[in-house]
Amino acid sequence: MEASPSFVAKSKGSALADIFSGSAVALALIPEAVAFSFVAGVSPMVGLYGTLMMCLITAVLGGRPGMISGATGAMAVVMVGLVQEGNALGAAGSHTGLQYLFFTLLLVGVFQMLAGIFRLGKFIRMVPRSVMMGFVNGLAIVIFLSQLEMFKSGGNWMQGQPLWIMAGLVALTMALMYIVPKISSKAPSALIAILSVSLLVIFSGIDTQTVLSYIQSNGGTGIQGGLPTFAIPSVPFTWETLAFITPYALILAAIGLIESLMTLSLIDELTETRGSGNQECLAQGIANFVNGLFGGMGGCAMIGQSIINITSGGRGRLSGIVAGCALLIFILFASQYIEQVPIAALVGVMFIVVIKTFAWSTFKIMNKIPKWDVLVIALVTALTVKYDLAIAVVCGVIISALIFAWKNALRIRARKMIDEHGIKHYQIYGPLFFASTELFLSKFDVANDPDEVIIDFEESRIMDQSAIETINKLAALYDRAGKTIHLWHLSKDCIRLIKKAEKICVVNVLEDPDYFVSIDDYRKYQEQLAAEAS
Repeated sequence: MEASPSFVAKSKGSALADIFSGSAVALALIPEAVAFSFVAGVSPMVGLYGTLMMCLITAVLGGRPGMISGATGAMAVVMVGLVQEGNALGAAGSHTGLQYLFFTLLLVGVFQMLAGIFRLGKFIRMVPRSVMMGFVNGLAIVIFLSQLEMFKSGGNWMQGQPLWIMAGLVALTMALMYIVPKISSKAPSALIAILSVSLLVIFSGIDTQTVLSYIQSNGGTGIQGGLPTFAIPSVPFTWETLAFITPYALILAAIGLIESLMTLSLIDELTETRGSGNQECLAQGIANFVNGLFGGMGGCAMIGQSIINITSGGRGRLSGIVAGCALLIFILFASQYIEQVPIAALVGVMFIVVIKTFAWSTFKIMNKIPKWDVLVIALVTALTVKYDLAIAVVCGVIISALIFAWKNALRIRARKMIDEHGIKHYQIYGPLFFASTELFLSKFDVANDPDEVIIDFEESRIMDQSAIETINKLAALYDRAGKTIHLWHLSKDCIRLIKKAEKICVVNVLEDPDYFVSIDDYRKYQEQLAAEAS
């Protein structure tokens, strides 16, 4: 996948690179956290606190060093309904929806920690390559579209001089991020670009949208605040409350884990290293639980900021820790400076992220891979843009599984022969499972077969209950026709489950340690054939 420059995979990172990359990430986290807090219908400080705690905790405890977590749009979209319904349950103006959100995050944390404890992170291996490509393409488009919102002022698209200034500053930022690595591959290109454009805007007096003006245009006041404070969510501790928040908690936990594990897999690929999905599940759960106790909106892994981090040289846990600590410093002491950073500089950085995230190799391989994989890539991309990541990935995996099942269903076949004793042999090839049972049954001619038939499964495998029931059905058909069948080389688990067939034939397990089971006494049968032949 051509999603990153070559140095991404080869660089082992360093403490200095982690510090620079973490600082750049911290700057990019601010508008994202603020934007997603507005999406969820909560205060910008709730979004910033959520990002702060997610970033720090997952950096220390997570299973993927270099990956950045924080408030995300995928989870914010679900939180909207939760906050609104929670507000409706309380008195007018009481903002009880926010308290219900915090209480829900406690349950989200529990679900995610249980996923880590029971080692469910390994199921990310079930995601096919085509789904992964659709995922990164869809996210790249989503990030791009979200940045276009920054070209609005007061809810309306910029026009005239403000638009040209914004576009020029974005282009300058992107150019700096392209040129700086050419001069020095170890230089923090994102941080240099943001600082350079910020200084240009401040000292030249260029009139353009800044972090402060962006927050104010969306109804906020700024990013200055204190430390997060501990508080038990003030909601009724009743079964009704639990019934209300549990569906939301399950959805948020699933979305958070899917996005985090998919991002982990992408970072693994780009850095040619391997993270721990189960450890990341635990860390995400702990971080969301802490958010519920300290007034943050929670979140999950952020692919955009993670790409910024690794392309800036961040590889270790230090990069995430620096990003979280820098964000805390911005909130406590340096808000007046960070609020002067032009939005255009941050948009330019995110546009570079879009370019590096999108799997451009998709266009090169479209004529070289099966058409079904092309369909899955396109579908997952579209669903990610239209709905959210969780729906897209689940649908992609289901469709890929159905395609796989259909293709394998067509592989079942039978080689037929009649030996010198008049016994007909069926040698079965290919997997026998729910999708191939009808084709399997069509291979047999019960009415015209001789009185004795051998069905050999040495080159086949019985995959599920549907296959077992099909064997039972076939045995019953031969029995009603007054004919005898011998089933060779069935697996031991099949022998235990074929109850109906045991009423027709005698089940005998032979001395083969690997995969050799027969329903009749195979040795005696072979000896009988040899005696008759002699």
